[in-house]
Amino acid sequence: QVQLVESGGGLVQAGGSLRLSCAASGRTFRSYAMGWFRQAPGKEREFVATVNWNGGSTYYADSVKGRFTISSNDAKNAVYLQMNNLKPEDTAVYYCVGDPGIGGYANPATFGSWGQGTQVTVSS
Repeated sequence: QVQLVESGGGLVQAGGSLRLSCAASGRTFRSYAMGWFRQAPGKEREFVATVNWNGGSTYYADSVKGRFTISSNDAKNAVYLQMNNLKPEDTAVYYCVGDPGIGGYANPATFGSWGQGTQVTVSS
């Protein structure tokens, strides 16, 4: 299994920026793709973005396109999420995911490893 540890969450005003980081350890060779999901209070987990290690293909939820950027550092087994122009509706716990199986990249059930989550709060 892959162990994932997130960092970088916090409180920011609307229009501000935050950068989330996720460090992977363990059987990282299984994580040919990593990404981020989020969950707001009372809502289901929601896809945010994913990146493939080889070739660096990226995928984004429509709600974050043009504002968020996912990137990876293969040598460090790390993935990042740069979040700009944050909105109050981005408030959620953000989870790093890895160790994908068979399934769509936007389906939380596809990913076998999850971090503990980091809180992002955007005030209006």
